[in-house]
Amino acid sequence: MASVIWDFFGYRAIDQSETAKTAIKEEVCPFLNDICEKTFNDKTVAGVCAVKPVTSPPVICCPIRLYANGYKVLQDVVDRAFVPGLKLIPGREALSYVHERREECVAVFGQRWGGELRLPQKDGRRSYFVDWILARISERGELVEFVAVEVQTIDTTGTYRNGYEALKNNGTVEKTTAGLNWENVSKRILPQLIYKGQVLQRENLCKKGLFFICPEPVLKRVTDRLGGQEALSRYPLQPASLTFLAYNYSEVGHVEGEGLVLEQTSSHSTTVYKVQEAFNNVTLPDENVYQEAIIKALGNPDL
Repeated sequence: MASVIWDFFGYRAIDQSETAKTAIKEEVCPFLNDICEKTFNDKTVAGVCAVKPVTSPPVICCPIRLYANGYKVLQDVVDRAFVPGLKLIPGREALSYVHERREECVAVFGQRWGGELRLPQKDGRRSYFVDWILARISERGELVEFVAVEVQTIDTTGTYRNGYEALKNNGTVEKTTAGLNWENVSKRILPQLIYKGQVLQRENLCKKGLFFICPEPVLKRVTDRLGGQEALSRYPLQPASLTFLAYNYSEVGHVEGEGLVLEQTSSHSTTVYKVQEAFNNVTLPDENVYQEAIIKALGNPDL
């Protein structure tokens, strides 16, 4: 599958502004205010936020790209699950904040926000760790409730190295052989969500369940695999909740020198058991498809 790099170091690949050129030259991620963490196998900084297949819209392939506007996606979860406007505080600093301000807040545990929580391992693996824990802390410093958040974009196949070289060296966009690994949606993402959602349901203070944040095209693949969004009945937030929040690029009012704005395009709360039911409800092909394929391959219609 042919594709082009669409979003590069936080700016449209075709952006010729000095701001975009500086980001490329200095290899800076504007969402981290630090060197881009996405690299090739040889540790060269890649800077690729999104790729666009030739025949379909762009898809974000770097999770950090979803953290634009000061991790607004996490604030969106807080506003939906707890109280709108609660301030996000790095987890290890939350109690100090509460004691000084005498106001409740949300303690954030995740990469660059307070580190991962030290959970016990299962069979020597960290199979039920999540990307983020958002914990509501009362003005008295008590843990009131929490939600878990998983963030997923899409892995790529092939390579966009030639497209990277073209953009890095002369600012031109070239076709690449990079494709999108949609198979992972079924093989990895959905089983993990089902398992982690069931684990979280057993937590007394996880009252709103698990939130799954992803690009809009990824959510479409997820729901297609489950038989369409209509197979996932809506439910109010509860311990068994699995809430899908999808985001996509908005080019409305965009000007060169600014990163494209992300907007929430859909929100859907169901239960982990509805997702499990839909995931297990596979659609089988017609009978004897293997037999017919073998006969066709043998080239003997009389067999």
